[in-house]
Amino acid sequence: MKKTGGSVAAFIAGVAPEKRRRDAETMVALMREITGREPELWGTIIGFGSCHYRYPTGTEGDVPIAAFAARRQATTVYLLDTGAHARELAALGPHEAGAGCLYIKDLEAVDAGVLRGMIAEDYRRVIAGETGSATYTVTD
Repeated sequence: MKKTGGSVAAFIAGVAPEKRRRDAETMVALMREITGREPELWGTIIGFGSCHYRYPTGTEGDVPIAAFAARRQATTVYLLDTGAHARELAALGPHEAGAGCLYIKDLEAVDAGVLRGMIAEDYRRVIAGETGSATYTVTD
């Protein structure tokens, strides 16, 4: 994955429906506050900071340290491992989860403090190098 540049504000202005656009604006503010970094476009993903990952299998690449995508059906929040947040997910509110993705259809319906805590914890883990089997190296 690579940074693609472009204006995050212009990208968000084109997000539909309007509710998803408002959720994207809220997520930018939340992640900016948590990371202290400015948002950048990685294709259709809005990321904060960047790092290089490498698995013991040799698979490697570059990804944002914290990121989300404003998809039509839901806001997708990217996490290291949703399974590590089982207790928080039980308290979050309505959502769906994959291995590393959290899908939120209504940001106003979830507990913002719980969401903030999960994002902040994963951000901290990447910065500290506490990411389990993969090695993450912060590149900016």
